[in-house]
Amino acid sequence: MAAACPSRDVLRRLTGRWGMLVLWALAEGPQRFGSLRRQVGGISERMLAQTLQGLETDGLVLRHDFGTVPPHVEYALTPLGHEAAARVDALLGWIESSLPRIAQGWNG
Repeated sequence: MAAACPSRDVLRRLTGRWGMLVLWALAEGPQRFGSLRRQVGGISERMLAQTLQGLETDGLVLRHDFGTVPPHVEYALTPLGHEAAARVDALLGWIESSLPRIAQGWNG
């Protein structure tokens, strides 16, 4: 809980608007950038690139550049990323199943 704790940076990247959704999408297997962008609706190219870079920095995502022309790059979860994705899956699953109860408070 300390303000200077490095875990806050990891938490910010993982629980930001897009981090969990990108991890969740990659839990299905390696994907190219365009595929990820289509799957995570509403994310811009810039934000997806930043999110992937942050998750890569944290050791959760691996970027594999095939070194071809045209460029072919895939993103996949690392073993640590799979651990995180399992926890994200539990939380997002709970949100999905609890959404009707959560939404009751939205109107009033």
